[in-house]
Amino acid sequence: MTATTAAETTAKRRSLTAAASEYIDERTSVSVVVKEFGRKIFPDHWSFLLGEVALYSFIVILITGTFLTFFFQASQADVIYHGSWVPLKGIQMSAAMNSTLNISFDVRGGLLVRQIHHWAALLFVASIGLHMLRIFFTGAFRKPRELNWVIGFTLFVLAMAEGFTGYSLPDDLLSGNGLRIIDGLIKGIPVVGTWISFLLFGGEFPGTSIVGRLYTLHILLLPALVVAFIALHLVFVVVHKHTQYAGPGRTQQNVVGYPVLPVYAAKAGGFFFIVFGVLALMASLFTINPIWLYGPYDPSPVSAGTQPDWYIGFADGMLRLMPSHWEFVWLDHTWSLNVFIPVVILVLFLVVVAIYPFIESWVTGDKREHHILDRPRNQATRTAIGAAGVTFYAVMWAAASSDLVATHFKLTMEGVIGALQVLLILGPIIAYFITKRICIGLQKKDRSIALHGYESGRIVKLPGGEFIEVHQPLDEYERWRLVSYETYQPLMLRPDSRGRITFGRRLRAGMSRWFFEDRLEPVTKGELEAGHDHH
Repeated sequence: MTATTAAETTAKRRSLTAAASEYIDERTSVSVVVKEFGRKIFPDHWSFLLGEVALYSFIVILITGTFLTFFFQASQADVIYHGSWVPLKGIQMSAAMNSTLNISFDVRGGLLVRQIHHWAALLFVASIGLHMLRIFFTGAFRKPRELNWVIGFTLFVLAMAEGFTGYSLPDDLLSGNGLRIIDGLIKGIPVVGTWISFLLFGGEFPGTSIVGRLYTLHILLLPALVVAFIALHLVFVVVHKHTQYAGPGRTQQNVVGYPVLPVYAAKAGGFFFIVFGVLALMASLFTINPIWLYGPYDPSPVSAGTQPDWYIGFADGMLRLMPSHWEFVWLDHTWSLNVFIPVVILVLFLVVVAIYPFIESWVTGDKREHHILDRPRNQATRTAIGAAGVTFYAVMWAAASSDLVATHFKLTMEGVIGALQVLLILGPIIAYFITKRICIGLQKKDRSIALHGYESGRIVKLPGGEFIEVHQPLDEYERWRLVSYETYQPLMLRPDSRGRITFGRRLRAGMSRWFFEDRLEPVTKGELEAGHDHH
């Protein structure tokens, strides 16, 4: 082929590509979307990667889960195992358990893919949780992002549900115990609990169809909801200005960072392969969920030491923390408050977390848009509330391992549970006050540094004989970071349009005073100039 012919072929290919692009663009206007999205500026900060880790983990889950669906049988029909794992040969088990063992030992690459899938699911839930903590402590949920917080929290709940349904599919001893706990929780609901359990399990536990129904939820309904909520979440991220940390040149209207195309897209693509590689390395080196050691589900060999996946631990722990004697018979029915009350507490905890942005907006009366993130220390009450919530969750989570704590440290089970029950109530209160005092102390330190600079350790003698320490001045970025934050005044108690002071207004004013008590005002421009002159 001559050079002229090659050039003509290349030109024809380019014209065909241009014609196809023009054809698609005329009917979809995709170029407008790409152009607008490509110009979107994203700040460059490591904490923003937590959301990306969640997204990339979910992509890995979809890829590996698609592979596993070709070999898994979602059936509870009894079969005899004849696979490669010798200790279980000849054992009766469900088809679900049998197919999971075949994936692990007889399908080439099956165990690796299965473990990548499980590790990715754990990382997916963990990264969403950490991402939400970052959003909470920096105030990124404020207007106009309240709805996006609710969407992200719904994603967190869906991720837990997706993980639990997948964890329960193999029908091994550990997953069967987890399903038995869920069955107990459902039956603990007054009046309708038994009927819901029969409907879900297809009869008395373990029923005949729970694996098939969980499989439908796991591969169809829940992934579709997760994809929809991720897409909705990303749409809101694009529509709203991206949040960023305070600094020179960074204002509510101006985002400092890199555009999506080509810089951010290239970095994101590379980061995806890093996440995928780390997950593959973890799956290669660390065993997760070895169902061949547990065996098929059988209620009789249940023993201490069974642990759910970490993200379900808080529900299991809340059950263990309830006194066992909170039951009574009324209207010929047994009312198990030791099961029902934990369900109510867990639901209330999740609801309060979901609607917190609206609660804070009501208490503070702040209706402005916010695109600059707070430093956690500058919002002492919010940070203290977050620390109390994390402590409450951590105590519930730790209670799920109360039996292991007792056996490993040679303690009594009653002593461990009693200590955790006390911590469940006192722990969040102590965490609140300690965190708030620390935040206020850090604010005072920042104020001193902003006015006087850093201590240099260099002592000089003045002409009059006085010895002073020379302080190192701050650069522009450091000074901006220390002084550029807002503080709010408590809401004034005022009568409504009819001249009445209602209970709601009194409650809101009292909550506002509590929220802003012990606050420190930011350093003013005059104080900075006076401090600079003194320095």
